[in-house]
Amino acid sequence: MSHPIKPSGREVFFPASELIVSKTDQKGRLTYVNRLFCKIAGYSEAELIGQPHSIVRHPDMPRSVFRLLWDSIENRREIFAYVKNMAVTGDHYWVFAHVTPSFGADGKIAGYHSNRRAPAPDIIKKTIVPLYAEVLAIERRHANGKDAVAAGQKALTDFVASQKVSYDELMFSLKSAA
Repeated sequence: MSHPIKPSGREVFFPASELIVSKTDQKGRLTYVNRLFCKIAGYSEAELIGQPHSIVRHPDMPRSVFRLLWDSIENRREIFAYVKNMAVTGDHYWVFAHVTPSFGADGKIAGYHSNRRAPAPDIIKKTIVPLYAEVLAIERRHANGKDAVAAGQKALTDFVASQKVSYDELMFSLKSAA
């Protein structure tokens, strides 16, 4: 699976009544995937287990969105986020992801769990695609990766502040407006 996958520009969808589910270890390597994950991403379970979750990362996704996600879950908080993923065919699919840390008997983070729903298409088209395109353009102005992520995080933070709500409130106001 080391060959580069190129985006096809085709979008694929999954039923709103179904969930894509995955679990990872603390490093983000997949330890569980459900059948829908395999079906929509086009990989077998054996191909996915042990791979980094980023195996389905689409190049249109700003790195700062994943920095926000990792900062949240590593600090023992759940997070909701819109994510564009890429299947093995290069096709893409959008998800509204709920990611939570999983705790061991010792109270330490043992891994992460994610349930992903089909997002409302109008939220993706009207809000998320333009926002992520702007953030990605800002990130690409920086040659240094850390500077790019910092600039992207500032753009995301500024967007949330412009809406006069918290990040979580924004995510749910978008979802409930659909």
